[in-house]
Amino acid sequence: MEFFTSYDGARLAYHVSGEGPPLVCLPGGPQDSAYLGDLGCLPAHRQVVRLDLRGTGASAMPDDLALCRCDRMVDDVEALREHLGLDRMDLLAHSGGANLAVQYVSRCPERISRLVLVTPSVRAVGIAITADLRRETVRLRRSEPWFPEAFAALEAIAAGQADTGTWQAIAPFSYGRWDEAARAHQAAEEKQMNMEVVAAFGADGAFTPHATRAAIACFSAPVLVLTGEVDPGAPPSTSAELAGLFPNADFVVQPGTGHFPWLDGADQFLTTALGFLGASHACGGNLR
Repeated sequence: MEFFTSYDGARLAYHVSGEGPPLVCLPGGPQDSAYLGDLGCLPAHRQVVRLDLRGTGASAMPDDLALCRCDRMVDDVEALREHLGLDRMDLLAHSGGANLAVQYVSRCPERISRLVLVTPSVRAVGIAITADLRRETVRLRRSEPWFPEAFAALEAIAAGQADTGTWQAIAPFSYGRWDEAARAHQAAEEKQMNMEVVAAFGADGAFTPHATRAAIACFSAPVLVLTGEVDPGAPPSTSAELAGLFPNADFVVQPGTGHFPWLDGADQFLTTALGFLGASHACGGNLR
């Protein structure tokens, strides 16, 4: 674990693993970046730099939670790039981190060489995910023994009748296999979330979809949007719509995977990511 000082003096943490050209990774949540793990063994090919977003993991919790708003965290990403001494960087973002990544694109497009968005949230660009689309996506799992309980919980959420148990019941939908490894990953995730930070991240004013769409329409660097076939959090059709907003984007659906495709199919995830990123083109070299 290493630390840097952001624009306002905040002490933020990042984690470096592997060798090769740096790949800066933004977690979703926002939550402790530990859940990203090794991203399908990416550190065997690239130097992976995981940022703990402000208020998560080992990064400082601000006195003013408004500083955890997504648009304000853009300056933290830029401060990390400057700290790393990278003129331009490859950037990977997962889930809610995609909202931060596309806003960084809006503000600092010249600082990104390549962009990877994995099972991306689409709040920052104003794309709606309907309850019907989520139902259609999860029905691909209807033969699973846990499906009836999980589907009932999903319907309760759609009806505005959710509680803590309801959210826990839909957890299997996030994984391609609801096995012991998935259960352990989910249990660890629950401990990594601070719901006050989550609320602050998406608070009023965090997103300006019209401006963000206009900015990414002019972003010429290569983009990869990768989503899981059975992920109701980032359904393939929604991720395809996001990819279509970029002028130079590849779109990949990883079969049989959920919200964490590097867990459900590490080899395929790694092949796709490295096929897009390569292992030697990025600027800046090794950080060590």
